[in-house]
Amino acid sequence: MSRKLKIAIVDDEPDMRESISQWLVLSGFETESYASAEDALKVIGADWPGIVVSDIRMPGMDGISFLKRLMGIDSALPVILITGHGDVPMAVEAMRLGAMDFMEKPFNPDRMSALAKKATQARRMTLDNRALRRDLSEGQQVMSKLIGTSPVMDRLREDILDLGQADGHVLIDGETGTGKTLVAHALHAVGPRASKKFVPVSCAAYNDEALTARLFGPLEDGIPAVEEARGGTLCLEDIEALSEPLQARLLAFISDQGTPAETRIIAISNARAEGRKAEDSLRPDLFYRLSALKITLPPLRARGEDILALFTRMSEQFSEEYGCEPPQVSAQEAAQLLQAPWPGNIRQLINVAERAVLQNRRGSGSIASLLMADGDDNQQATTTEGKPLKEYVESFEKMLIDNTMRRHKGSIANVMEELCLPRRTLNEKMAKYGLQRGDYL
Repeated sequence: MSRKLKIAIVDDEPDMRESISQWLVLSGFETESYASAEDALKVIGADWPGIVVSDIRMPGMDGISFLKRLMGIDSALPVILITGHGDVPMAVEAMRLGAMDFMEKPFNPDRMSALAKKATQARRMTLDNRALRRDLSEGQQVMSKLIGTSPVMDRLREDILDLGQADGHVLIDGETGTGKTLVAHALHAVGPRASKKFVPVSCAAYNDEALTARLFGPLEDGIPAVEEARGGTLCLEDIEALSEPLQARLLAFISDQGTPAETRIIAISNARAEGRKAEDSLRPDLFYRLSALKITLPPLRARGEDILALFTRMSEQFSEEYGCEPPQVSAQEAAQLLQAPWPGNIRQLINVAERAVLQNRRGSGSIASLLMADGDDNQQATTTEGKPLKEYVESFEKMLIDNTMRRHKGSIANVMEELCLPRRTLNEKMAKYGLQRGDYL
C-alpha cells in the first residue's frame, strides 16, 4: 500500500491529544485527533487506513464501548488503549475483547512509538492482503466468463494466467467475435496491476486528431489515456487503425517507459477479420514491441462441445430476461450447432441464442432456420472439418443431462424419470462428463 497510514488519537483532554500527536508526528506518523469516540466513529469504517489510540475513561462513550464498536466495524483494526493506574484490569479485559495493547499514564514516548510502528505494520499487511483477495476475486469473476472445457480453452486460460503475471506488452488477435476484449480484461484482472486502472481505447472510433488527443492530450475535459492508465493497463483495440504518425508517437511512449514498463499495453488486432495480420498494418519496430507476448484466440468452430455449453448458457440467460422457457435442443439441432462454421464466433452464437428464445416464446421456428439465415447466401451452414459421430453423440448427451439437471435443480429421481435412465447409468454418465449434482442444487 503506497499511501501513508494514519493514527486516530481519541481523548477528551486537549492537552493529552496534543502531546500524543506531537510525539507521533515527530516519530514520522500522520495523526488525526478527536475529542470523543462519537466523533471518531463518524470517520472510521471498515478498511480505514490506519490505527486507533484511545483513552479508556471518557465522558459519553468510554474506551471499552468504543473498542466494541470498532471491533464490530473491523475486527482487524489495531486499537491501543491509554489507561490510568487503576484501569489496568479493565485494559487487560479490553485486550480480550480485541485491543492490540495498552499503555499506562504517564506513558513512555518510546514505547508509544514502538507500539504505533508495530500496529501500523500489522494494519498495512491486513489491508494489502484484503486488496489482494479483492483483486483475485475480480480475476476469478472475469475468468469464469471464459466458458468451455475444450482443450483450446484450457490452454487459453493457462496462457492468461501465465501472461497476466508477466510484465511485457501483449498482442491479442483472432477472428471477429472470439472475445478478445474479455481476454484483455482477464489479463489485467489476474495480474499485479489488477488494483490499478484498465483503460480501453478503440483506435477505430476516432479520427486521427481526436485519437491523438484521447491518447496523449490535450483534452478540454478529462485526462489523456496514457496518464489515466499510468501504472495500470492501456488497452488499445483495433490497433491496426493507428496512422503512421500515431504509431511513431506510441513507439516513443513505449521507449520512454523503459523496462519494466510503468504502464502495460494490451493491443487488440482485428486484422484477421479482413484476411490480414497485425504485422501487415504496423511498423515492424512497434509490432515487435507490442507482440513480445501474444495470444491468438481460437475460433468457435474449433471448440467442440463448448458450442453447446455456450448455447445453453446464453439461451438460459435470455429466457430469464424474456420470462419464458429456454428452447429444447433436439439431437439434430445439436449436431447442426456443432457443424456450423460460426464466422461471427461467440457474438454470432449469442445472437442465434437470443432469436431461438424469442422463436420458442412464439412457439414457432427452429434453430436450423436461424443457422441458415446466418449463413452466406442464405444456405445452410456446414463445417469444413468433419467430426466422428461419437463426438456428436457424446456432446449432445452431455448437454441433455446438463439441461435436465438444471431444470430439475439436481433432483436425481426426476432426471432418471425424464430420461428413462437407471440410477447407475446416470451416475456413470455424469462422472464421464464431469457433471456434479451439487452444482445444480
